[in-house]
Amino acid sequence: MEPNNLTMRPITGTEELELFNQLPYVLNEELADDLAQGRRRPEWMWVALRGDRLLARAGWWCRRGGDAPFVLDVLDVDDSLPEEVRVSTGVRLLSTATAATLAGGPPQPPYSRFATPDWRDNALTRRPVRDRMTIAERTGARLFVERLRLEWRHGTPVPGPSRRLVFRPAQDETELLALMTLVLDGTLDAHDRDDLTRMSAREVAAGHYEGELARYTSPRGWWQVAALPAGTPVGFVIPVRNDYGPIIAYLAVLPGHRGHGYVDDILAEGTRILARHGAPRIRASTDLGNVPMANAFQRAGYVNFEREIKMAWARAT
Repeated sequence: MEPNNLTMRPITGTEELELFNQLPYVLNEELADDLAQGRRRPEWMWVALRGDRLLARAGWWCRRGGDAPFVLDVLDVDDSLPEEVRVSTGVRLLSTATAATLAGGPPQPPYSRFATPDWRDNALTRRPVRDRMTIAERTGARLFVERLRLEWRHGTPVPGPSRRLVFRPAQDETELLALMTLVLDGTLDAHDRDDLTRMSAREVAAGHYEGELARYTSPRGWWQVAALPAGTPVGFVIPVRNDYGPIIAYLAVLPGHRGHGYVDDILAEGTRILARHGAPRIRASTDLGNVPMANAFQRAGYVNFEREIKMAWARAT
């Protein structure tokens, strides 16, 4: 039976973070610093309580300096509750929190859930993921894409410098935007393909650059264009440090140069740059369906340590 005596509200501040973290999730250890750095706000972190017992929670995240939620990345229920109570409680909380948090504001951000690589094959992990997906579905979300989260670890061998390509820093924003526009031809990335249904390739590239890449504060000299010895660009790699550690933010090969294995040389260069600057680990991600990119990371020694489930709500028309 669905509990009717629920209190649904945002947390009052950092003093209630311990309450919010009573439900386990891999992001719990990051929440305190996220709050301190402005990537989360107490009014975006909602709880459903019955007395002092936490039954469900929901929370949004934004990029540093952002003023609106960017992604719903915490959505949990007490897994000891009966199935229908778990789901209905989650739906009530998410609906209430969304109405209050996004009232009159931006479009509804997507939902992101991390899971183990074998989450479908393991009943202990499958049920919680499915429950949370069902909660999102009952509020109108649909599966958008599943992504591989990848990690290179210190001590993993890095190939030597490429004998086929030469690398140089990107000349400027204009050159990089031109290359980013070209690589969207034939892209397998679900986000890019979706954006291309509404915008030109140049607009998609500019949005990606301004919305993400331009925000990184690590050295721009790390951003490398890969070229043939005669100088013709074949691709690029953007290794950076984000707020959580070193990552490969972007890796691409130009359409006319695909199929020659250049992605291995380019990824190795990006990995070498971060490793040379003391990275204990390097993370990256790619769509589950982007098999060529996933295989390149595997060849480079990256391991798939997690999956990411991305769900989205329909845009208002």
